[in-house]
Amino acid sequence: MSAVLRELGRHWWVLVLYGVIAVIFGVFAMLRPLAAAIGLAWACGVMALAEAVISVFALFDRQAGISKGWLVLYAIASLIFGLLAVSNPFATAGALLMLLAAWLLVSGVYRIVFAIRVRKEIEGEWLVALSGVLAIVLGVLFVLSPLAGLLVTAIWIGAASLVYGILQIVAGFKLRQLHQSP
Repeated sequence: MSAVLRELGRHWWVLVLYGVIAVIFGVFAMLRPLAAAIGLAWACGVMALAEAVISVFALFDRQAGISKGWLVLYAIASLIFGLLAVSNPFATAGALLMLLAAWLLVSGVYRIVFAIRVRKEIEGEWLVALSGVLAIVLGVLFVLSPLAGLLVTAIWIGAASLVYGILQIVAGFKLRQLHQSP
């Protein structure tokens, strides 16, 4: 067995721990999607505040890999977003959902136009066009009913987290078996 696999096998429990946390969050998000969405927005705000603090410290580092001007701009943007997200996570989650809706609308139109332009060159272009139509429908639904969109998005994030957590747990126990085998 290689040294890398031995080292990974020694820390199998880290994957299991990540998996358990992801499963707990996934179940929580699926049972309480609004609270999960607000919690995610708040957590993004906390991370942005941490980035702001780190950027301020980087201003005093002579070997920072980026110009001082960019660091100041990034620190200010992170601070503003962080304060807004922590002080009003519901509004932040709603604003992020509206950005997602706008992206879905633009990407839907793009996919339809792309499908029309390449229809003579590829087969099955209707699937690309259909994905564009579905993206537009989802974007419109998010705009018309942001709360429902927020709930659905949180449920999907919860489901993905649940699957991710289960996969992490399985991988962790496989690493444990690998570590224990001669």
